[in-house]
Amino acid sequence: MNTATAKTAPATLDNGIARFLPLIGRILIAAIFILSGASKLADPSGTMAYIASAGLPLPAVALAGAIIVELVGGVVLISGYRLRAVAAVLALFSLATALLFHAQLGDQNQFIHFFKNVAMAGGMLQIVAFGNGRD
Repeated sequence: MNTATAKTAPATLDNGIARFLPLIGRILIAAIFILSGASKLADPSGTMAYIASAGLPLPAVALAGAIIVELVGGVVLISGYRLRAVAAVLALFSLATALLFHAQLGDQNQFIHFFKNVAMAGGMLQIVAFGNGRD
């Protein structure tokens, strides 16, 4: 392969499915936020009890905030509107929930949840840094 071909090859990535990858990625990562927010709506008393068991004050307020962040944030993340700002909020939310609810790293289940949240925050920070991938 000559160098002229090698230099132009990456431009072909803009064709086909590659142009949809940022949207597909946002849909996949938003799914966990949307489903989590919906589960909180389905069982508000159970969620408030879990929030209270973590020692947080005002479980009803925390529940409302979590539902808004997860449902609205997830939907807006998919839409691409104010993408970097939404991703930053979701990154902070993911880190906060990791620290507040999953910090018992001696428990393998909590260990997995902790690092799932850390990984989600990492994905959100990629969006903060690179936007929709076409900026």
